[in-house]
Amino acid sequence: MKVIVCQDYAEMSVKAARIIAGQIISKPDGILGLATGSTPEGAYKELIRLYENGLIDFSEIKTYNLDEYYPIKPDNDQSYRYFMDQHLFNHVNIKKENVHIPSGEMKNPAVECKEYDEMVEKDGGIDLQLLGIGQNGHIGFNEPGESLYYETHLTDLTENTIQANSRFFASIDEVPKQAITMGLGTIMKAKKILLLASGKNKHEAIAHLLGDRIDPQVPATLLKVHPDVIILCDKAAYEG
Repeated sequence: MKVIVCQDYAEMSVKAARIIAGQIISKPDGILGLATGSTPEGAYKELIRLYENGLIDFSEIKTYNLDEYYPIKPDNDQSYRYFMDQHLFNHVNIKKENVHIPSGEMKNPAVECKEYDEMVEKDGGIDLQLLGIGQNGHIGFNEPGESLYYETHLTDLTENTIQANSRFFASIDEVPKQAITMGLGTIMKAKKILLLASGKNKHEAIAHLLGDRIDPQVPATLLKVHPDVIILCDKAAYEG
């Protein structure tokens, strides 16, 4: 596990984009695992800039997103499909058929989640998985618990996560109480993992991640056993 501490969010975002761009350049037809939320927005903005300057090409890249609220329509401005279109996909030359995001309208989540994992496997697995980290240590929407799910699944969101995400909605009552998320097994199969953390409110989660225990109450700590993880954070997240 490699830790890179940046001065601030802007520096972290640029470094994250350069790592992702390096992956795209080294494997132009590779598979990226992508994340949503406020943390990766700066990295996506920098990737768009690199694309507009002719430095990277998304034409053969495939992407698989970590998660999606459930239930939610793709044209809802709080859906993760809408987020990815607005913050990345609409601004680069990625093919629509190469973009994969769990559906917030699954009719049979158990079957369709299994199919999502099978698509990842069929495409050869994720080359680089981008992650954020929740205040409670969740990654994707793998929430703290006595046990953790291996595969993509429908999950209940904790009150902590609902509260944290309520800032994106008109009221807390509008925040979905469930989500579709990649499981820890799917995430851990990625060849390389890049985790981003910014702000004092992420310090406790990062401290747990860098500690000496694997704790299902802090799901991100499972990353300790992955062979190739980069933690990229700003000083506020690292020092508290």
